[in-house]
Amino acid sequence: MSFSDAKCLIAYFSREGNNYVSGRIVNLAVGNTEVAAKMIREITGGDLFSIEAVNAYPEDYTETTEVAKQELRANARPELTDQLENMASYDVIFLGYPNWWGTMPMPVFTFLEEYDFSGKTIVPFCTHEGSGLGHSEKDIAKLCPKATLLKGLAIHGTRVNDAKKDIANWLDKVSAAF
Repeated sequence: MSFSDAKCLIAYFSREGNNYVSGRIVNLAVGNTEVAAKMIREITGGDLFSIEAVNAYPEDYTETTEVAKQELRANARPELTDQLENMASYDVIFLGYPNWWGTMPMPVFTFLEEYDFSGKTIVPFCTHEGSGLGHSEKDIAKLCPKATLLKGLAIHGTRVNDAKKDIANWLDKVSAAF
């Protein structure tokens, strides 16, 4: 099976606005993970789905990191703004997120627990500022034990706008696993 044979979903959580980039806080018009998700859509032709929490994170970067740390410690499952009507129709789910405190933001945990991923292929990708995928792949495997989990891609946030070639190379490698 290739991407053209599979029904692909690119589900992602991204945060625009104040973000940590190369050691300083900058204002991003589009979050890094969304940039990568749109590149994956361009290559695979998959459908995009934005994972968003009902309660938005603070505009201030430092405040957001504190909220994210509290959610992680509490193992919170923030309510999401939208639901997918047709998850059963997808074969491959590209799952994107920034690395927050060594794993995915808690809304991504909510997303993974709201659907049955049995028999599906999950392909993670994350943006980060030096921490890579952290332990997010292990967390995905634990939450979705009946899914096939392929090797994820970690994209340094400062380089996301120039990552299309790296993403295409990674997609070539993972497509061989279908």
